[in-house]
Amino acid sequence: MKKKILIVDDEPNIIIPLEFLMKQNNYDVQTAETGEKALELISSWKPDLILLDIMLPGMDGYEVCQKIRQEKKFNQIKIVFLSAMARSIDIAKGMGLAADDYITKPFATDYVVSKIKELLTDT
Repeated sequence: MKKKILIVDDEPNIIIPLEFLMKQNNYDVQTAETGEKALELISSWKPDLILLDIMLPGMDGYEVCQKIRQEKKFNQIKIVFLSAMARSIDIAKGMGLAADDYITKPFATDYVVSKIKELLTDT
């Protein structure tokens, strides 16, 4: 069965190429442009991994991550922050919320794919 990846970002120029890239690598993909929509999809679709931007309209990525980690039923979901917020304090905050990784924008697509494969091999 295909692994499911949820891309949460409000920038079409990030979503479209990432969605294409994930499908090329044989993943089942959904996208959300807000934290609220992401939480709805997580409950109904149950992704294996989430690529999560921090700066989102409404609920930010940190809050989304925190809400996911508070639910025991979502413990298996891998979370990778994908953000332009590249200061060490931002990365530390993301990792402190029990994210599985933190990749800064701009990013190399092959690096993102290798990280995802690495994280999903464990599951």
